[in-house]
Amino acid sequence: MMVAAFAAAVALVAPVPSFRHVVVVVFENHERSEIVGNRSAPTFAALARRGATLTGYDAVSHPSLPNYLALVSGSTHGISDDCTSCIVNGPSLADTLAATGRTWKTYAEGLPRAGFTGASAGDYAKKHDPFLYFRNVLARPAWLGRVVPFGRLARDVAARRLPDFALVVPNLCNDMHDCSVATGDMWLRRNIVPLLSAPALAGGVVFVVFDEGQSDAGGGGNVEALALGPTVIPGAVSHQPTGHYGLLRTIEQAWRLPLLGHSAHELPITGIWR
Repeated sequence: MMVAAFAAAVALVAPVPSFRHVVVVVFENHERSEIVGNRSAPTFAALARRGATLTGYDAVSHPSLPNYLALVSGSTHGISDDCTSCIVNGPSLADTLAATGRTWKTYAEGLPRAGFTGASAGDYAKKHDPFLYFRNVLARPAWLGRVVPFGRLARDVAARRLPDFALVVPNLCNDMHDCSVATGDMWLRRNIVPLLSAPALAGGVVFVVFDEGQSDAGGGGNVEALALGPTVIPGAVSHQPTGHYGLLRTIEQAWRLPLLGHSAHELPITGIWR
């Protein structure tokens, strides 16, 4: 209770903007030290100067899936591996967004078709697509249909149909899981940099994070994390301890959503907003 009261007090002093859109892009398996200063990551360096850097961002666990679940629901739900047939009975952002009339989508690169629930397809992996694990999503065809192939993102941006919340999941190569830092950096430059100046992102923010690192810092490694877009102070640096739960709390704080799981015990990310 004391933590929750303190979080509420801090939020009143340093509020989070009421974003028009939140986009979260998730890369894979690199510590912050592997990205910062790496000559193979010039786009990350340029975006750090253009946006805000969150140096205290730690993942929560290993391997991938628990981190993705934490990011959208505030809990790992006791899952400690990359299972593909497990189902989560608890709520997620899909529930809280829908209950407040907000929209969401996952844009997953390599996904064969909207609502595909298979374990893999080429360079696509379900373990990086967290909403597909929630029973409430699986039970609703309309919600399941919001998990769409990545190519839909460009169309939605061009048509100014970007949802309130968008989770962007590169494939196993472009997210640096199977391929190099240079490959992921190029993907970021080609696909996310144009979004930052798109009219569809007005009043919005793009978070670029990694699911986990190689160490156990904070539970899953200290990873590179950036906040980008028109609501961010250029060049801002936050050393605030945070992570997937803190990012979730920031989204919830911005939109006055019910707090999910461990996000209730985290502070929202502050000090970087215009």
